[in-house]
Amino acid sequence: MYRILVADAIKPEGLEPLLQASEIELIQKKIEEAEESLHEFDALLVRSATKVTEELIEKMPNLKIIARAGVGVDNIDVPAATKHGIVVVNAPDGNTISTAEHTFAMMAALARHIPQGHSSVKNGEWKRSAFTGTELYGKKLGIVGMGRIGGEIAKRAKVFGMDVLVFDPFLTSDRAKKLNVTSLSLEELLPLADIITVHTPLTSETKGLLNKDNLRTCKKGVYLLNCARGGIIDEDDLYELLLENHVAGAALDVFVEEPPAGNKLLELDSVITTPHLGASTKEAQFNVATQVAQEVLVFLEGNPVANSINLPAISKEQFEKVQPYYQLVKQMGSIGSQCMKEGINEISVTYGGEAFHFDTSILTKSLISGVFKTRLDGPVNEVNALLIAKERGVTIGEKISTDAYGYANCISVTVKGDNRQLDIRGTHVENYGSRIVSLNGFNIEFLPEGNFLYIQHTDQPGVIGNVGRILGDDEVNIATMQVGRKQAGGEAIMVLSFDKPLSDEMFEKLNELPDISFMYRMSL
Repeated sequence: MYRILVADAIKPEGLEPLLQASEIELIQKKIEEAEESLHEFDALLVRSATKVTEELIEKMPNLKIIARAGVGVDNIDVPAATKHGIVVVNAPDGNTISTAEHTFAMMAALARHIPQGHSSVKNGEWKRSAFTGTELYGKKLGIVGMGRIGGEIAKRAKVFGMDVLVFDPFLTSDRAKKLNVTSLSLEELLPLADIITVHTPLTSETKGLLNKDNLRTCKKGVYLLNCARGGIIDEDDLYELLLENHVAGAALDVFVEEPPAGNKLLELDSVITTPHLGASTKEAQFNVATQVAQEVLVFLEGNPVANSINLPAISKEQFEKVQPYYQLVKQMGSIGSQCMKEGINEISVTYGGEAFHFDTSILTKSLISGVFKTRLDGPVNEVNALLIAKERGVTIGEKISTDAYGYANCISVTVKGDNRQLDIRGTHVENYGSRIVSLNGFNIEFLPEGNFLYIQHTDQPGVIGNVGRILGDDEVNIATMQVGRKQAGGEAIMVLSFDKPLSDEMFEKLNELPDISFMYRMSL
């Protein structure tokens, strides 16, 4: 049973995927109300109100995943989560349409002085000439940041007859062509645009991205919009430029400090504002809640998530390609670790065959997490696997090959220590499942699930019989047995599986048998 804490207000209909799951207990409480039981939760769902600090993370030792029902993760200490092996996910496209529509509504309201006209009429005035606006048609719209939201705004702007200019260093020429926009540098865009809207995340690079130094290169009378993150436009510089009338008006849905009590921008009639409403539609709230609820469910079921902040993002198409191998490599890593009773210096993996035409980095991280999971007390997963390997001086190697050793696909893993190494090969066959097909150069086949005993021995008559006799005398039932050898009379192996882990006493009895070189217990 997994326990999930929903710390902010999220409507139950958006949490339906979790509410329907039989092995999940959902608790809706604020952090302060759940203080005494924080150590019991496996997952944490938040919106923007809860601040997920390192201090809070340390109070939740069982925490495996943090989900933000929204786009931004400014309220989550992602580096601290990563250090503790906690996955952070968000809902990057759940409020795309909502924010794009809100931005366009703010743009129209700004250009036509709608809030000011509304207030005037409410006050009993009828000053038509005081609120002469400007049309959007024919204007040059500058979009800073061409992600999902920027793309939706560009589509709507084209319908309004606007000429769209874009600054985004990651925008490809093909995508710019498909969207029918002009891609420019920021220095080129600013002097040309009549209206500028920002849609980037807030990072050290984008903080104060628009400031008085570069905004002075804009046309006199330019309009600015920020429905993304407070701080992308420097607020002090914006205030100065508005007083000078160099900037004709600004529409702000976000501020550096929220609520913006005492913010001098609120004193200006040329500034229109809303209280961070970009994602505040019924549809968006449902979408982001459903999206992260599904992500949490997928993760707790042991599958890779699509929208992780601290793991590579996986598209639906790539997820389908990764899925068959994700658990297999983790199990191979665990086998490598449990069969290497010494320090590990190097882990290398080769993905062979035609199946691996995708980014295999998440598979490699899953492999590494499988290696270290049985060796460390703390949490180990794909989030912190590379960091753990680096801290321990373990070299990681990854290759793609066309050689699949006669299989349609084959994953080859080598785990090296100070004195020995273990080589493992595995494959996945559709409708048949995953199998280990080679251990230390011995051809063998078994399903990597359950409790195993790996025995390497001399290929002599009676060895297998002696093992079976000792187990039978103690009423230990063998579920499956697989054997392999390279040549008659040489070294051979057997892999036995049991319904429950083999006891220490039984292990010692078997280890005393002649002709056995070494043996290891494994639980997968």
